[in-house]
Amino acid sequence: MAKQSQIDHGILNAALSGLEFEKSRLDAAIAEIKAELRQPGPGRPQPAPTDGAEKAAPKRGGMSAAGKRRIAAAQRKRWAALKASQAEPKKSKRKKRKMSAAGRARIIAATKKRWAAYHKAKAKA
Repeated sequence: MAKQSQIDHGILNAALSGLEFEKSRLDAAIAEIKAELRQPGPGRPQPAPTDGAEKAAPKRGGMSAAGKRRIAAAQRKRWAALKASQAEPKKSKRKKRKMSAAGRARIIAATKKRWAAYHKAKAKA
């Protein structure tokens, strides 16, 4: 019976060391997966820090209030100029020509002459 007890202990010790090795390998795999889950990918929010030791990301530089006022004033000026240009009536690029009184009289006389000829030809027919 003593030999069987030693064999059992030897087998049990070997099994125990094999299981402990397997456990350490699984713990390493679990730690690696947890580390992957903590890292945010695209579209994932940053996880909140678990302890107060971690520092928050430094604040990015912003624009001063005076800078915002200057930009707003410049934009208002651009809009005002645009609206003022749209309010003005569009001027023709080409200057309009005016007809002289003598030219108008010649056109009227020629028209009357043509109508008289038309009526005369119609009366003959």
